[in-house]
Amino acid sequence: MPPSLILIIFLLYTALLFLVTWITSRRADTQSFYIGNKISPWFVVAYGMIGASLSGVTFMSVPGWVRDTQFSYMVVVLGYLAGYFVIATVLLPLYYRLKLTSIYSYLDKRFGFWSYKTGAGFFILSRILGASLRMFLVINVLQVFVFDAWNVPFWVNVLIFIFLIILYTLKGGIRTIVWTDTLQTTFMLLALVLSVVYISREMGSPVLKLMSQVTHSDISRMFITDWHHERFFLKQFFSGMFITIVMTGLDQEMMQKNLSCPNIRDAQKNMFTFSGILVFVNFLFLFLGALLLIFSASKAVNVASTDDLFPTIAFNYLGPVAGIVFLIGLISAAFPSADGALTSLTTSVTIDFLGLEKRKELPEKSRTRIRYITHISIAIVFFAAILIFRALNDRAVIDKLFTIAGYTYGPLLGLYSFGLFTRRQVKDRLTPLIAIVSPVICYFLSLYSRELFNGYKFGFELLLVNGLITFTGLLLFSRRSEKIPAL
Repeated sequence: MPPSLILIIFLLYTALLFLVTWITSRRADTQSFYIGNKISPWFVVAYGMIGASLSGVTFMSVPGWVRDTQFSYMVVVLGYLAGYFVIATVLLPLYYRLKLTSIYSYLDKRFGFWSYKTGAGFFILSRILGASLRMFLVINVLQVFVFDAWNVPFWVNVLIFIFLIILYTLKGGIRTIVWTDTLQTTFMLLALVLSVVYISREMGSPVLKLMSQVTHSDISRMFITDWHHERFFLKQFFSGMFITIVMTGLDQEMMQKNLSCPNIRDAQKNMFTFSGILVFVNFLFLFLGALLLIFSASKAVNVASTDDLFPTIAFNYLGPVAGIVFLIGLISAAFPSADGALTSLTTSVTIDFLGLEKRKELPEKSRTRIRYITHISIAIVFFAAILIFRALNDRAVIDKLFTIAGYTYGPLLGLYSFGLFTRRQVKDRLTPLIAIVSPVICYFLSLYSRELFNGYKFGFELLLVNGLITFTGLLLFSRRSEKIPAL
């Protein structure tokens, strides 16, 4: 596919996003940016969250990942369902009852200043790392297939992408993102289905026959019963459950969309509907990954990284239309994670660290100016982080993402668990230290787990261990109190 055609498709898609942005951001104010004026239809939020949850990481890494892990990732996805149930029945009612804009304000009410800043700080670190990885994945594809042909430096490519994200999120925020996510989810799911169809056609075999072939092969292996294995099915299930609780329920980006619904019942309907659809969509991605492996074996396709498998086949083996479909799907998967991250980080920084929500004396114009400056500053941080990940691209991106989540979301899991399930008051000033020490301990446990635990190797369940260590640390430096606020 000619680089010029790829660029034209990218620009046309971006123009469509800007049209939606223009329609949704008219007469937008600060409340529109943060919580969409509480008028987002629940079914629109549910549908759009599919694209935001999957992102470019799922679109490219999960299909390629099947080569190394078969269908074992599906057990993690089943764990997601349990996690979404906890979010809908425990966390969402809490957030709506407290009328939160930033969900980390809960930590201020429950524990105090330092715990509050610690929770918000860990979210900011987690989201910057995770969103940068997702953006890097897409930008790198554009670099390889478009900008390298024109000798355009990678940093220029990154700058263009981030500049576009700034432009269409700067004013409307969540009010805009709820609708652009819907558009992008549609294109991403369409690209997924069409990719399966094009591979089936190229191989001269019906989809149902290919599905039967996958089912009766080792590729579809889902449950690993060796408890020493890092992908032991029980570890996978509970890891998926808690990954969902922290990466959705304790994540400002994902909860900000839910909090834009008019009421708790609509937010819960959104969560239950979205989680059910997400299981089916993830299975389709794994099936696509299996088809890519079968296709690559029949055509002797060789790639340096599993992340390169899907784009290599789409652009070089399936014809120009399939290449266009892949590109639109990839861009559609990438934009929701990038725009949502930028908006949620702006929300957290302005509310949790700059205290914008409490500064009632500030006129709307001043609030908007502070928000704009914060928005652009975070985008600059993204720019730097993506350049760093460019130098560290040495294994499947999705593996990196969950590894990072295990270290940075663990303290959040410990903090919220302690707040919700105990009646004890922590020594607030010690919380930052506990939250930093916990990931450090986890790192060394992971490094020497085989020596320490008779061959046992940690996988995604490292997140649970991290949360447990944080919880234990808080418990050791706490006291029972009858003055815990009724939350």
